Amino acid sequence: MRLLLVEDDTMIGEAVLDLLRAEHYAVDWVRDGEMAATAAQAETYDLILLDLGLPRRDGLDVLRELRARKNRVPVLIATARDSVQQRVQGLDAGADDYILKPYDLDELLARIRALLRRASGRAEPVYEHMGVSINTATREVTLQGEPVVLSAREWAVLEPLIARPGRVLSRAQLEEKLYGWKDDVSSNAVEVYIHGVRKKLGAGLIQNVRGVGYMVPKA
Repeated sequence: MRLLLVEDDTMIGEAVLDLLRAEHYAVDWVRDGEMAATAAQAETYDLILLDLGLPRRDGLDVLRELRARKNRVPVLIATARDSVQQRVQGLDAGADDYILKPYDLDELLARIRALLRRASGRAEPVYEHMGVSINTATREVTLQGEPVVLSAREWAVLEPLIARPGRVLSRAQLEEKLYGWKDDVSSNAVEVYIHGVRKKLGAGLIQNVRGVGYMVPKA
């Protein structure tokens, strides 16, 4: 999953960036409102973690523009603005959830996971399909009830595909979920990780759609 972190405080930004990457998210970090608006328009993200008190452009203005452009990416506001009226403004502007600074990092991760589940049309943290079960909260994977260990990037390829069986994702779309701006991308990376998933979970779990991309079949 690829996230956009919008945070102007260097200490907070570095801590959250390290946390999210340790949880195997691909993360891009910007530090002002103008850069946030540009990144959100230019790239495809699974979630945006948005501060409000930003240089150059306020976070609420960025959020309103995002929704005006019909961009439905989940937005989690993280801010020190703690009045009820300010929280209402953020939610009414199109935010999906709110967390107040200083926040507990475990709570932050739980809220991110919950928003990503809702965006995929699921309320429960466990996906089960074709004998494979993945738990998005614990990152545990089983095949016919037996535990299987996936690498971070094998997980990053599998999760968006198994979350929506029948949906085709192109190689470029999968690369977006694997890498941030500063990561080096090898030309056959997606194929390598899909091969790893197939080897561990079965050759039929992820199918090629010729000329289009990859999918997990509906049945």
